[in-house]
Amino acid sequence: MNREEKAKEIALLKADLEVSNTVFVVNFQKQRVTEDWHLRKQVKAAGGRYRVVKNTLAARGAQGTAAEPVIQKLSGATALATTASNPVALAKVLSAYAKENPNFTFRAGIVEGRVVSINQITELALMPSKEELLAKIMYLVGSPARGVATAIQSVIRGMAIVLQRAVEENKFQQ
Repeated sequence: MNREEKAKEIALLKADLEVSNTVFVVNFQKQRVTEDWHLRKQVKAAGGRYRVVKNTLAARGAQGTAAEPVIQKLSGATALATTASNPVALAKVLSAYAKENPNFTFRAGIVEGRVVSINQITELALMPSKEELLAKIMYLVGSPARGVATAIQSVIRGMAIVLQRAVEENKFQQ
C-alpha cells in the first residue's frame, strides 16, 4: 500500500470506529477463505461490520476513539467486528462461530464504550436478544388482560350452562 491508500484506510477505519459503540478484536489465524466469507455474511446479517486490519493502521485509526485502549499494541493477524446497533446479536454470531472454529478467538472488546473481558463477551452472547426481551415484556404486559378475559369467559360459560339446563328442564314454560 502506498501512503495515500494507507491514509484512506486509516480515515475509513477511524470513521467506522467513531460510529460504532461496540468493537470486538479477534484473531482469525489459519482461517479458510470460505469460512471467512461465511462469517462476514453472518456478521452483516447481525447488523455489524467485519474487517481484517493491519495492526499499525488500526492503532492509528483508533486514536481518539473509544476503541483506542484495546487496539493499541496488537500483534498477529487481527480483525475487527463492529456494530452501532445490537452488541448482543454480534456477540452471539461471533461466539457461535468461535465454537465451530477453534482458530478464531477473541482478544478484546468494547461494548457501549466500555472495555470488556473475554468472559464478559461470552456472557453477553448468552443474553437473550432484543427481540426476545421485547416478546417477553409484551407477554407480561398482556398477561393481566388475558386473566380478566378468562374470568369473564368462565362466568359467561357458567351462565350459558345454567340457562341450557333450565331450558332442558322446561323451567321457562308459562
